[in-house]
Amino acid sequence: MAESDNDAAIRAYKTILSAVIDQRPSGMRQRLADALGKHRSFVTQICSPSYTMAIPSKHLPQIFSVCHFSTAERDQFLAAYHVAHPGKTPAAGGMRKTRHLSLTVPDLGDDKQNAALDRAVNEFIQRITSITGKSS
Repeated sequence: MAESDNDAAIRAYKTILSAVIDQRPSGMRQRLADALGKHRSFVTQICSPSYTMAIPSKHLPQIFSVCHFSTAERDQFLAAYHVAHPGKTPAAGGMRKTRHLSLTVPDLGDDKQNAALDRAVNEFIQRITSITGKSS
């Protein structure tokens, strides 16, 4: 079965993202998952060209910041992203700088409870940043 033009376009920008991440220090995928408030499996899907799941445009500013895209890398990525998703590119004002924050929390001894705690912390942070008018 032939690959659709859209799938090929998605693979193109994911190839750029994957190359950028591969050039960064280890742990980058986990830092990205933390910044996006998602599981590492989500990051694997959005970073791997073998998955044709589109990257939501709302995540692009975080991705650029956390992965420390150079101007050239960002421009190349956005050009490919625009081919795959015309009109979905975030406004330049959305390119906010972010920082990584690491927390140590107790292991609750249950994967579901740990995931619920992770979600609660991420939701709390999202609420705080939305109150200050600087939400992601």
